[in-house]
Amino acid sequence: MLQTSHLECVRGNRTIFRDVSFAVSPGDCFRVTGPNGSGKTSLLRMLCGLMAPASGTIRWHGTSIEALGEDYLSEISYLGHRPGIKDELTALENLRVSCGMRGIELSYRDAVIAMERMGLGRRMNVPGRFLSEGEKRRAAIARLIVGRSTLWLLDEVMTSLDRSAVELIEVLIEDHLADGGMAIVATHQELKLSGTFHRIELAA
Repeated sequence: MLQTSHLECVRGNRTIFRDVSFAVSPGDCFRVTGPNGSGKTSLLRMLCGLMAPASGTIRWHGTSIEALGEDYLSEISYLGHRPGIKDELTALENLRVSCGMRGIELSYRDAVIAMERMGLGRRMNVPGRFLSEGEKRRAAIARLIVGRSTLWLLDEVMTSLDRSAVELIEVLIEDHLADGGMAIVATHQELKLSGTFHRIELAA
């Protein structure tokens, strides 16, 4: 379980949000909404340990994420605004290198299956510099398929995707939740899931 208590985000002399508290249990999906500048990205960066809150706590199964360190990071997958695709590597190589950096052994066959599921079967050997923004996003999302993480933190993950790809993301999230996973998704777009999801609304 992920638990946050009274999180506060401050930039310069401005408080972006304060007193944000919620708990995420297996099977839960939270959608983070709010206008630009309301702190959606900052909240996700706090949850993945890239940014410290001005005040408040974040706990994973009762222990602060700072104390857990790598043990916590191995449980999460974070996809930000940028897909993080290296131009000199092919889509397939990007996936395998990303897994290797996380200590995940990914076979060539399993990498190909992930690429094909994301609709990149014919593009998986194309260098990142020649992929469209939508293809780069698909290649990044393939990490979720093979990542084996419990908590997904997704920041505008549906940007640059056509409707078929968005529907695939929704299926991936539903499958993840059905397996006992958790997801927190910051998005301006509607999230169409068959089950219910919770909402965290941040005000500007």
